[in-house]
Amino acid sequence: MSFSNLGLLPELVRAVTERGYTEPTPVQARAIPEILSGRDMLAGAQTGTGKTAGFTLPLLQRLHSAPRIGTAPRALVLTPTRELTAQVAESVRSYGKYLSLRSAVVFGGVNINPQIDALRRGTDILIATPGRLLDHAQQRTVDLSQIEILVLDEADRMLDMGFIHDIRRIIKLMPAKRQNLMFSATYSEDIRALAHSVLKNPAEVEVARRNTAVESVTQLVHLVRKEDKRALLSHLIRANDWSQVLIFTRTKHGANRLTKQLEEDSITAAAIHGNKSQSARVAALTGFKSGKVRALVATEVAARGLDIKELPFVVNYELPNVPEDYVHRIGRTGRAGATGAAVSLVSPDESGLLKDIERLIGKAIRRETLPTISAPPPRAVINAPAVPSHDQHQHRQRQQANRPNQRSADSRPNGSRSFNQHGNQHGHSGAPRRAGGGA
Repeated sequence: MSFSNLGLLPELVRAVTERGYTEPTPVQARAIPEILSGRDMLAGAQTGTGKTAGFTLPLLQRLHSAPRIGTAPRALVLTPTRELTAQVAESVRSYGKYLSLRSAVVFGGVNINPQIDALRRGTDILIATPGRLLDHAQQRTVDLSQIEILVLDEADRMLDMGFIHDIRRIIKLMPAKRQNLMFSATYSEDIRALAHSVLKNPAEVEVARRNTAVESVTQLVHLVRKEDKRALLSHLIRANDWSQVLIFTRTKHGANRLTKQLEEDSITAAAIHGNKSQSARVAALTGFKSGKVRALVATEVAARGLDIKELPFVVNYELPNVPEDYVHRIGRTGRAGATGAAVSLVSPDESGLLKDIERLIGKAIRRETLPTISAPPPRAVINAPAVPSHDQHQHRQRQQANRPNQRSADSRPNGSRSFNQHGNQHGHSGAPRRAGGGA
């Protein structure tokens, strides 16, 4: 089945295809037609199932098909955290790029004035956390009287965080006649009570989490200070002779910075993210596949849809804010029976994100604490790895301006366990051990 078979507009199918998706997930295949028909929905879907696109795509289509009156929001998506709010907003912008619909984001912890300005300018879709939305309601800076579609995303998590009363207060500010979509990973008594009070004759969709990638990939966490991550990453790549590694950062700027740092450590690297031109992205991917580029540094969105067969290593240089993105990231290795390994470099400030990931995948990821890593001593570069032809001139200039530092392959910190080029683990004794099975 393709997305066009679900009754979606050509503009939406085009946007989905450009993100690298060709076939809908089970929750998308079941939810999209029901939502397009106008029915309320109760969906049992955990993160990692594609549920965000499952409600974003039909929501965009329904709003596009109806005439706009005034500047008040017509759809409201409530989420438990600012990180999930940002993810939904990114999906709305990405999938709706060929439609003339506007969106706005509202969450706490930041200046409220830019949010007020955005609401005054008018929006079709409002993505918000309950607490900050109520702040706006109390200040009369948001009008919810025109809401046609309400989405409660990760409703169980919102209830766990104590948002049930806020949600009920928000619901009272909206018209009684509207379409309601509720997504929850679990069905507690509180969730069922909320669903009963909000949903009217809902269609019910329940799908299992796609976790085969998690089960087939050997996973390891290195606990490391944030300022030591770069040195540790360079050390792991050289000491284990990783010839092809996909590295994830949270931001485009972070991807650019890390790419430059790896090249300064004589590790050929290229960045791929949304600000890169299509030709630059193709060149980076071609160099990576051919082996001319050893490390491909990417943001989550840019990496979706990349066709890389038998990718042996994935590194989370920074953990994603949304746990399901971890599943997407590590699912790029260990495919089709091949051995794959996923290494996460986790700093103390990311401990909460790690707990969320472990809660999602249902198991603890093995940790290995490393001693403080000092900067590698400077030395002359001999036989630096080849770089792609389009980067050779800039690479030579960098080498002349800054003699890169390189850490000896024999300087692995005591007690570290990591993966070599064959996917084997090395422990304290140095004896290799197979790094896990295939899919």
